[in-house]
Amino acid sequence: MKKRSGEKIQLLSVDELLGVPSGDPVTEIDVEKIYPFENHPFKVVDDERMEDLVESIKYNGVLTPVVVRPDDEGGYEMISGHRRLYAVNKIGLPTIPATIKEMDDDDAVIAMVDSNIQREEILPSEKAFAYRMRYEAMRHQGARRTSSQVGTKLRADEELAEQVGESRNQVHRFIRLTEVIPELLALIDRGNIAIMTGVDISHLNPTIQKWLFEYIKDNGTIKSYQVAALRDAIRYNPEITRDEAIKIMNDNLPGRMPAMRVNFTSNQLRKYFPAYYSAQEAREVIEELLANWKKEQDKKNKAVK
Repeated sequence: MKKRSGEKIQLLSVDELLGVPSGDPVTEIDVEKIYPFENHPFKVVDDERMEDLVESIKYNGVLTPVVVRPDDEGGYEMISGHRRLYAVNKIGLPTIPATIKEMDDDDAVIAMVDSNIQREEILPSEKAFAYRMRYEAMRHQGARRTSSQVGTKLRADEELAEQVGESRNQVHRFIRLTEVIPELLALIDRGNIAIMTGVDISHLNPTIQKWLFEYIKDNGTIKSYQVAALRDAIRYNPEITRDEAIKIMNDNLPGRMPAMRVNFTSNQLRKYFPAYYSAQEAREVIEELLANWKKEQDKKNKAVK
């Protein structure tokens, strides 16, 4: 790191940052020198709570200094305090009180997430990307610390689950949501799509997810069993078309009898048909056998009556 003249700031450890000790050195930093944390997952919204924060800062100033880390160009990356910085910029103040912390990328990610994750209102998308960033940072740290001690480190997902108070499976569910396209993720945030349905959607490729978004715009919503039926169909037909996908979802609308699909592999069918039979010839035989079977079933049903 380059040293900047005129700034005699004691740089504290990450452990001290996470513990938020009293008496941290604080300096006024030009707001123009501070930039947001890269890929910051928590939204800064200009809502009623922001207006309250703006009014508080107008009358009382910034009561809790922001936390930043210095870069090599004389600037500072925000670790904790994006909302306070937004409010200060909105008011037009030239500086903001800050504590400067020296930390590497992984420690910075963990500190940034931990400083925000305990907020009262966190959107599913915010949790998703925050958990993913923290998980990847923890894995990277673990790999560095135990590169010569295979199998001795605690699983990163278990440690993350303990830190955030979620089950390990729930942590992975939220991380899966980072694979959902933004349009659908916004619907999850608004509660139009259930989180578990979003997890199912995350396993579909972006093109098919866009089809789902268009389908929801036309039909209002989508249910987990519709997505499950679509995923099942794709396993047998990876080249599914948009029209085929819509038909599957329509066939599995609430109140409708679920569509029935029976699939056989080529090996399964070859046990019963000569090698020279084409797929169409095999299909005709199967349909004829099914027709005869249905006649027998109808006779049995009439006999019972």
